[in-house]
Amino acid sequence: MAIGIATLAVVLELGDIWITAQLPPSPYTPLPLQPEDMAGTAFPIFGAILVYHRPRLVIGWLLSLGGLAAAVNIVSANAAWLAGSHPARWPIVALSWQLFMFLCGLLLPLLYPNGRLPSPRWRWLIIAAPVLSAAYWFGTPEWRPLLDQAYRPVLAVAFLSLVLRFRKSDEAERRQILWLLVALPFVIVPWIIGDPVWWVSTLTIPLIPAAIAVAILRYRLFGIDTLISRALIGIALAIVIVGVYFAGVAASSVLLSGVDQVAGLGAALLAGVFFQPMRKLVQRGVDRMLYGSTGDPAALAEEIKRRLQQAEPADGLLATLEVLREGLAVTGAAVRLDGATTTSGDLTHAAREVPLTWHGEPVGTLLIGPPGKRRFPAAHDERVLATLTPYLADAAHAVRLTTALQRSRERILTAREEERRRLRRDLHDGLGQSLTGMAMSINLARMTMRDSPDTAEELLGRLRTGMAEVSDDIRTLVYGLRPPALDELGLAGAAEQLLDAPVRTEGELAGLPAATEVAAYRILQEAITNARKHAAARTIEVSLVREQDRLRVSVSDDGCGLPLRPQAGVGLGSMRERAAELGGTCTVRPAEGGGTVVHADLPL
Repeated sequence: MAIGIATLAVVLELGDIWITAQLPPSPYTPLPLQPEDMAGTAFPIFGAILVYHRPRLVIGWLLSLGGLAAAVNIVSANAAWLAGSHPARWPIVALSWQLFMFLCGLLLPLLYPNGRLPSPRWRWLIIAAPVLSAAYWFGTPEWRPLLDQAYRPVLAVAFLSLVLRFRKSDEAERRQILWLLVALPFVIVPWIIGDPVWWVSTLTIPLIPAAIAVAILRYRLFGIDTLISRALIGIALAIVIVGVYFAGVAASSVLLSGVDQVAGLGAALLAGVFFQPMRKLVQRGVDRMLYGSTGDPAALAEEIKRRLQQAEPADGLLATLEVLREGLAVTGAAVRLDGATTTSGDLTHAAREVPLTWHGEPVGTLLIGPPGKRRFPAAHDERVLATLTPYLADAAHAVRLTTALQRSRERILTAREEERRRLRRDLHDGLGQSLTGMAMSINLARMTMRDSPDTAEELLGRLRTGMAEVSDDIRTLVYGLRPPALDELGLAGAAEQLLDAPVRTEGELAGLPAATEVAAYRILQEAITNARKHAAARTIEVSLVREQDRLRVSVSDDGCGLPLRPQAGVGLGSMRERAAELGGTCTVRPAEGGGTVVHADLPL
């Protein structure tokens, strides 16, 4: 239906072109068409586009029907002139014009951009327009000029609703309203100025439906604040440069009469000298007007760099959040990181969540509170977020590293103290008691050696057995500190002893760091034990590959493989922790042909 309306309007406009060609040229405009011609063509076309994409939104239907009313109005008016009659005598001319003003001049600003009134109180304005129209048609002719004057404030109030809606809307609706508010001056200003430039409004009328279509369908793809900023800067620079140029020409003509070419060249050079400083000054003023004193994303980035240089790594995230909160003018901002939340300001609820990514790795979530009052928040927020989010991701990653380092230190300290306590208990309760008993046996044997040699012989035999037990205890303690097989056989030999089969090796495995050897051996030991005990593997393959800066350990088996929902136990967690302590990784994954593969990457 909307496409049919647009087609009908275009056909009417084509007919109007033929009618206009039969009439004498208009003395009021140099163009061969009227504003109603442009509205009758552009409004239905863009209205059909909106209806096609958003059929339930009333805005597209208002543009379509309003544009058709404009097309009917201009065709009937020119047809009246062609017939030798005055358009005022044809009721369809006034009726179509009032319908166009009601649809596009009253309902469109009241319902834009979401198809709903700003509040129920505005329904009285919609009722007032038909009442005035009825009074116009059924009242006396003497009242019609007064009713025409009364209709204009109604339209002005309707457009005022856009400003009131802008102050109460969210960020998305503000950007949509801005598109229409930016397009309106290009139509209204030439119309207000009047002769001899009023006809420019005819050419700029399509900007209104085009801005509405962009605002509803594609408003997120364009930065309206950037458009306004560049337009203001361009206008200001043009005024300044032209003023400097003419001032230079005027001064030179007074001081250097008769050398106009030199005067013009000097004015041009003077304008060029003033251009760059003036551009920076105007840019700063426009940014300050649009965004406030902290609105420049580049300045915010510099402020973050300065604070990060002065803050500790653990405090850098909070400093970055403070700058972001000031730049966005929100009540609060926070970063949720590994179950903990770092907050700046008052964040009662999050109006928006933005994931933080550091080199493709998710590091946390940015929580942004509700915005404060500001003129152009939406597009500016996107610029600020695009500029500052990488700094937030870096700061969040630094906090994660700092936290991981602190936890690692705590684990190392805890493990060291636990190992010391275990050694003390083993030495005191086991080895210490054994040595004390051996000393008592020696004293007793000395006392009974002369009187009872048999008893002394029995005591010395027990002493020999006790010494063997002490040796076993010492060997167990030493083995707990470092497997003796590593010192006796090396890593490859120790792996073959664990596997009881040959292993595949690449590179020189001699001279590895002691911590790397122990970590690799313990990972091999746990992986082989798991394969035999839990996976019932028949074949286990081990490979040790030394590269320039790392050792790669791999254990693959043909066992039953991992369960559908594997749960990390003590053994799997121990392997990962041993690799992480060295700054490496350990992964456990299913093998392609069945079974399990344990792969550890240990830096040297």
